[in-house]
Amino acid sequence: MNEDITFILDSTKESMQAAVKHLEKQFVNIRAGKASPAMLGSVMVDYYGSQTPLSQVANVNTPDGRTISVQPWEKNMLQPIEKAIQIANLGFNPMNNGDLLIINVPPLTEERRLQLAKQAKAEAEDAKIGIRNARKDANNEIKKNDDVSEDLQKVAEQDVQNLTDTYVKKVEELLAIKDKEIMTV
Repeated sequence: MNEDITFILDSTKESMQAAVKHLEKQFVNIRAGKASPAMLGSVMVDYYGSQTPLSQVANVNTPDGRTISVQPWEKNMLQPIEKAIQIANLGFNPMNNGDLLIINVPPLTEERRLQLAKQAKAEAEDAKIGIRNARKDANNEIKKNDDVSEDLQKVAEQDVQNLTDTYVKKVEELLAIKDKEIMTV
């Protein structure tokens, strides 16, 4: 197969993999009932004037399925971390006991589960759109390439479609797993 076509297929595959990776990251942020340190992954703390991820200024653990504990490496960071968690608007109210912050993760209501499932579906749809855009870009690149025969172009377009089908199927599988996770009480 032509080098240009191979390059186009490789870059398309990378784009589609990136869309799936992004979806996986987004799914980590959608909580599904049990506590996880990843729930606080988006929290940024004012650490001596610069915005720093929570994981770089404190130890975040889950002693059990309903509790997250945050132990700062510097005791004077307790207040800024507590404030940052409240500002992040995650629906958590941390309790400060002087040494660490304890966050009780409330069980999800049926209504909230449905909202989260809807959010997961929207994220999956965004990933599919990214995959389809990669397909469109690849097909345009293939058609632009004049030194490739029509037969080779058709074969390359079919390869791109096969890649698209594979990655869309991956997105569907990830969504099914996440949906089951969210809806399980």
